[in-house]
Amino acid sequence: MAGSYGKQKKTVRGLVQSLGVCVLAAMVVYFFVPHDDHAPEVKRIDYSVELVTARRAASYPVAAPEGLTKDWKATSVTYDGKDSQHWHLGFQDPEGQYVQIEQGRQNRADFIDEASQGASATRRTEEINGRTWTRYTGGRYDALVLEDTPGSTTVVAGTASFGRLTKMAAALKMTKA
Repeated sequence: MAGSYGKQKKTVRGLVQSLGVCVLAAMVVYFFVPHDDHAPEVKRIDYSVELVTARRAASYPVAAPEGLTKDWKATSVTYDGKDSQHWHLGFQDPEGQYVQIEQGRQNRADFIDEASQGASATRRTEEINGRTWTRYTGGRYDALVLEDTPGSTTVVAGTASFGRLTKMAAALKMTKA
């Protein structure tokens, strides 16, 4: 075993050299390859065609905001005209938080649970434009649920504050074409 010490010494030296090269390469990538720490800009969508379609097809008055400032960005819209007649309209609020309007004819409890991502009803209600909304908290989203919509359930939910959810609920106009 006279020659094994030299082989081990070379192996350790090679390992240290390789590690040094890897660290140097990582530093070059980190400092010289551009990277952006900011979230990508959310694109605004036009939901007018889907809104007209939903208002014509749905058996209930479909909700959409009117009069919000331009710093509210519509980001997503869907309407499923099948049995549930599910209407979804998503927004980014001026602070970058998410707010969605959900309406549908599904089982009320299941629909609220899905739209609010598992939030639970509180004992707190709010009067917004003459309508009673119940606050839901504790899920992924906070939510406001409209209490007087026969034939459908209306939920305003998201990561935004209750102040922003209330602003959205106040801007909603529910009409049927």
